[in-house]
Amino acid sequence: MTTRPRGGADSRCPACRAPILRQLVGDRAALKVTADLTPLTPEQQAEARGPNRLIWCLRPGGTGPGRLVWLTPWHPADCPHPHLADHRCPPTTLF
Repeated sequence: MTTRPRGGADSRCPACRAPILRQLVGDRAALKVTADLTPLTPEQQAEARGPNRLIWCLRPGGTGPGRLVWLTPWHPADCPHPHLADHRCPPTTLF
């Protein structure tokens, strides 16, 4: 019997083909998160953050890509882990 690794899987967005990380975050009422794999600077985080777009801290975990944790206001400013934003496909350009 094979077991499926817990914690998430990196793949590509089916719409825009951008590299993403999909993961259930939380122990009881989990959120289904799809995050971009590109780490953000603090300035990029402030620009990307919005009422419907969260920033995530990717903490190292046993096996797999790591564990996403919501970036709260009291998150340490000197956190060494990559910070990722919820994925949004870029707008398409019509010709």
